[in-house]
Amino acid sequence: MKKWILRILVILVIFIAGGLAYLKLVLPKIDKAENIQIKSTPEMIQRGAYLANHVCVCMDCHSTRDWSKFSGPIVQGTLGKGGEKFTRELGFPGIFYSKNLTPSELKNWTDGEIIRAITSGVTKDGKALFPIMPYLHYNKMDKNDIIAIVAYLRTLQPIENKTPDAEIDFPMNFILNTIPQNASFSTRPSQNNLVDYGAYLVNASGCVECHTQANKGQIDIEKAFSGGRKFDLTKDKVIVSSNITTDIETGIGSWTEEIFVSKFKYYADTANITTYTSPKDFQTIMPWTMYAGMDTFDLKAIYAYLKTIKPIKNKVVSNPISE
Repeated sequence: MKKWILRILVILVIFIAGGLAYLKLVLPKIDKAENIQIKSTPEMIQRGAYLANHVCVCMDCHSTRDWSKFSGPIVQGTLGKGGEKFTRELGFPGIFYSKNLTPSELKNWTDGEIIRAITSGVTKDGKALFPIMPYLHYNKMDKNDIIAIVAYLRTLQPIENKTPDAEIDFPMNFILNTIPQNASFSTRPSQNNLVDYGAYLVNASGCVECHTQANKGQIDIEKAFSGGRKFDLTKDKVIVSSNITTDIETGIGSWTEEIFVSKFKYYADTANITTYTSPKDFQTIMPWTMYAGMDTFDLKAIYAYLKTIKPIKNKVVSNPISE
């Protein structure tokens, strides 16, 4: 009997070891980077700049933010340098750092490798990226928009900044390799179809990621857009994301289109960006200064789509410590 138990244990160990080896050594299974050389135009670069700074807000995570001011605007001279830190205190399974996106780091990357990283979640060497960068959203965008972003990144001022390697907790260090997936590009909807166009922009902006409760970085899709995700900005300051469903009492159900758009455009005036001096002050991780640059029509489209989302009652206190 003891021999059989021992044999079963050995088989289990071999099976588990084999599974872990598969996760670590075989995955992620992502197609090779496309052999493509982007021929950029001024219009393409302008589109990429708009997406990277005001819709997908790539520059939000891949620059240094000034948390002494409301909403943490980008520090001048740090655009694309990377190094933003995402820790266990923020709810992540380890410590992660945003990558340097300037030409000093990407000069040895092909255009195809950058496109693959943005949309499939793997590095130049095929290693899995943790989806803090929402590549699972970007891989559903129009390929031409992704190409435009890459064309823009090539124009950034080079900044030498080597970012640390991630420290990934178990079992995420194995699970991570199962997350990347090949892109399934879509066609950007016509602006004549306001709701579908708005849905495209909401996906590109990754709104659901911050405005949904999450466990170890995994969002609860049943509570999508209802807010309540906590972010420990500092040991003394907790921020909770807002409910942006159409619930009248706890969401934005009572907001008009004008109120919604003006909420964003208010922060286009830097005079409205207050100084943050105490945990009692209102603060947010929402990059208002970046989204304020979004086209008014695009904001209206986002509003139109959000109005189609089912209402979820979830009262949120955005700045609980300041209450």
